[in-house]
Amino acid sequence: MEVYLDNSATTKVSKEVMDLMTKVSCEDYGNPSSKHSMGMRAEQYIKKATEIIAATLKVHPREILFTSGGTEANNLALVGAAFANNRRGNHIITTRIEHPSVQEPVLFLENCGFKIDFAPVDRSGRLIEEELYQLINKDTILISIMYVNNEIGSVQDIDKIISEIRKIKRNVIIHVDATQAIGKYYIYPEREGIDLLTFSGHKIHGPKGIGALYVHRKVKINPLVYGGGQQRGFRPGTENVPAIAGLGLAIQEAYDKFNHKIEKLYKFKQYFLREVSKLDDIKINGIPKECENFEMEYIKMTAPHIMSVSFEGVRSEVLLHALEEKGIYVSSGSACSSNSPESSATLTGIGLSTNQIDSTIRFSMSSWTTMEEIDYTIDQLNELLPFLRRYRRR
Repeated sequence: MEVYLDNSATTKVSKEVMDLMTKVSCEDYGNPSSKHSMGMRAEQYIKKATEIIAATLKVHPREILFTSGGTEANNLALVGAAFANNRRGNHIITTRIEHPSVQEPVLFLENCGFKIDFAPVDRSGRLIEEELYQLINKDTILISIMYVNNEIGSVQDIDKIISEIRKIKRNVIIHVDATQAIGKYYIYPEREGIDLLTFSGHKIHGPKGIGALYVHRKVKINPLVYGGGQQRGFRPGTENVPAIAGLGLAIQEAYDKFNHKIEKLYKFKQYFLREVSKLDDIKINGIPKECENFEMEYIKMTAPHIMSVSFEGVRSEVLLHALEEKGIYVSSGSACSSNSPESSATLTGIGLSTNQIDSTIRFSMSSWTTMEEIDYTIDQLNELLPFLRRYRRR
């Protein structure tokens, strides 16, 4: 049996998305900047995808830019906004649990003379809001907060946080990394006060190599790439038409029968966590402290698809490969930074010890995950853990 529980790293492309991309690649393959009919047909795919995404987010189509993925979108949002608005101030705030594609651009900006503050989170991965608000000052121009954490599934109360930020400083630019949130929540940037919103295709059964950035019409950003007038000069270069078309369809599919899919994921998550909690020497991460018996009201304070568990006495890499031999595919953390020797900023930020970090596994589902797969995974954990712990380091 093959069980794929690494959907936060990437998802399988849906058949409908792949069929559309094949058609665009093999039949309607013109350059969208060309003036002939082949180019115009290609341009129509971009227009349709833009309209789907804009309608889903309830924003204007001109506020959507396409990028090579979430990483580029985050870089364009942060670096582009910082340099475009540095006359108003040089202070940027983010959190201690951001994805590296936010952390590293922020550190780059620090080297360029910007002042950076990192807001702390509690042990469940939720922002300590008062400490965030206290960091805001007259020079603050940009605040970046991820919607859903990619490693532990903690969810920030974006509506409330932005509302409070606006009371303190109305004109600060707010960026939200929604890469793990798109397709799992209804997100309406203008209504929620979000100025910059980023997401990518391959987390929602769309293609790799495509992402998008929403830029509120009143927000100024500088491009990172120059040469060509595509996308109004903000992100020049010939558009990846097949991937853009695929992203538009993937967004549409993600919100089809949305409530049914999300309820199913939450039921699976509750069941999985309850069963895993029966195992010896484990710690479940990213769950509110009030959640003692995995009540659904508290489970729903977290993302529906991500579960993070520390298995004391077993290195995550060892357990990962033991599960792989059983046909179960999981992650030892954020796949985007798995080659880094440094500890996870998220797991460090929520206060895990080095040993706990070294024994943490992330299980992440998609709407295609089945209960049979969940049961099989739990059975294999029950079988493998006692065996692997016999060989624990002392």
